[in-house]
Amino acid sequence: MAIVLPSLPYAMNALEPVISAETIEFHHGKHHQAYVTNLNKLIDGTSDADKPLEAIVLASEGAVFNNAAQVWNHTFYWDGLSPEVTAPESALAEAIARDFGSLAALQDQLANTATTQFGSGWAWLVLDAGTLKVTKTSNADLPTKHGQTALWTIDVWEHAYYIDYRNARPKYVEAVLANLVNWRFVSENYARALTT
Repeated sequence: MAIVLPSLPYAMNALEPVISAETIEFHHGKHHQAYVTNLNKLIDGTSDADKPLEAIVLASEGAVFNNAAQVWNHTFYWDGLSPEVTAPESALAEAIARDFGSLAALQDQLANTATTQFGSGWAWLVLDAGTLKVTKTSNADLPTKHGQTALWTIDVWEHAYYIDYRNARPKYVEAVLANLVNWRFVSENYARALTT
C-alpha cells in the first residue's frame, strides 16, 4: 500500500494573497511530494509498506520517521488552513478561554512560538492531558511522539514562506493567524480528541 500525496482541500490559489499559488506549487507539489516519494522508496519491500502512515510515524526512527512525519505534518498543515473565515466552535472556544484567557492570547502565544522556533520546525496547538497548550517541534518532530494530540499547526520551514515573505517569518505567521486558520478543522480535532 503506497503512501500517496493527498490533494489540497482547496484550489492552489485559494489562500492568496496570504500564501501564493507559487508557494503552494513548490511547497505541496515539490517538497510535500518529495517526502512522499522518499518514504515510499524507504519502505518498499519492508514490513512498513503495508502500514498506515500514522503507524509508520509512531513506530519509526531516522530517515523513515523524518519522511513519514513530514508527510503527516504537511497534510495536517494544509487541512488546518482555509480561505473561509471560521471561528472556534463552542466547546473549543470555552477551552481556549479556560486555558489561554482569550482567542487573542492564544494567537499571541502561537505567533511568539512560531517566530521564535530556531531553524526549521512547527508551532502547534495541542491537547495535553486535557489542557490546551502551544508547543513547538524541530524539523520533522510532532506532538504524537510526545503523547500529545495535535489540533493545529503552522509550518515554519523556510519553504513555507520564503517565496512570499523572504526572511520575514513573523509577517507570514501573523498573516496566517489573522486570515487562514481553519477553526472548523481545529474544533473537529478537539471534539474527536475528547472522545478517544
